[in-house]
Amino acid sequence: MAKEVKFSLVFRDMWQSAGKYQPRVDQLVKVAPAIIKMGCFDRVETNGGGFEQVNLLYGENPNRSVREWTKPFHEAGIQTHMLDRALNALRMSPCPKDLRQLFYKVKKAQGTDITRIFCGLNDTRNIIPSIHYAKAAGMIAQASLCMTHSPIHTVKYYVDLAKELIDAGADEICLKDMAGIGRPDSLGKIVAGIKAYKKDIVVQYHSHSGPGFNMASILEVCKNGCDYVDTAVAPLAWGTGHADIIAVQEMLKDAGFKVKEINMEAYMEVRSQIQEMMDDFLGYYCPELNRINNALLVKPGLPGGMMGSLMTDLEENLASLNKWKVKHGEKELSTDELLIKLCHPDGEGQGALVDDCRHHLGHDSRQGWSPAWTCGS
Repeated sequence: MAKEVKFSLVFRDMWQSAGKYQPRVDQLVKVAPAIIKMGCFDRVETNGGGFEQVNLLYGENPNRSVREWTKPFHEAGIQTHMLDRALNALRMSPCPKDLRQLFYKVKKAQGTDITRIFCGLNDTRNIIPSIHYAKAAGMIAQASLCMTHSPIHTVKYYVDLAKELIDAGADEICLKDMAGIGRPDSLGKIVAGIKAYKKDIVVQYHSHSGPGFNMASILEVCKNGCDYVDTAVAPLAWGTGHADIIAVQEMLKDAGFKVKEINMEAYMEVRSQIQEMMDDFLGYYCPELNRINNALLVKPGLPGGMMGSLMTDLEENLASLNKWKVKHGEKELSTDELLIKLCHPDGEGQGALVDDCRHHLGHDSRQGWSPAWTCGS
């Protein structure tokens, strides 16, 4: 019998990866029936990360937004999942234990089934307590392996990490390839190692398409036992976002996997509604550069969600940086030069960019600096 691979629509991450803000609750509720009618999704990413905070941009109550957004999916039998930052919950700074415990109870009550727990440094001391808190609240605890590529981040490193999280009670494992720089062959071996340790553990693969690996990676993880794949819908697919559901479904079907069919009429409706949201005003926060793949992202490993916000802010940041340079008699940077400094790891690469920013902010010492992309996104 053919192995079945199921699909998740990462609706929140599509927006964060493309730009800066997400839709209003009325827009979310309007598009939900069309997403359901597509018929191919067993899961939908509903909230998490910065989703609820940015709803405040419209003066909306984020708690109401989550409840209204998850309701139609529950009624249709589709699971909802969210992203959380372990020690930080939904915040960008650590939370006390009692707040973290309450956090999962609230999310469950609001209609979120699965929580994707991650620590950008893969520190199990941050992840494991959240596994216990989530399960105690009745949620499915999906523990993440934050993927990167380095001499220490080997197949064995990730398989051993997964084993520790499974032994701690994780219901599922997510390969969170937030920068899309996981190499396909290695990712496949990681999934195989996890399945060899616990055959029935659910594995979900999340990746961003920016560097160009992720279609090959999706095929490799599925060949080695992956159960769920995160996908997107145009016009928020590809680039710093995720692979489009159509391409993923066709690729896996051709490879012999059992996959659900896509109602193309509903797909076009979802696509049209997303375009309407962008035409309304969200498109102003979705830079064109985020629509294309960029192999420069292979080396620095910047997360797709981070690139979405970065490119939105780049023009303003560049103007501020150049103002400082002019004041100090230095040559101004073009957008391309800034991107090269950011994305190229050698010579005039990350170190040079960090030095520019450090001087601009009045910091002259390397001591105490930590790269922002360790947070993941």
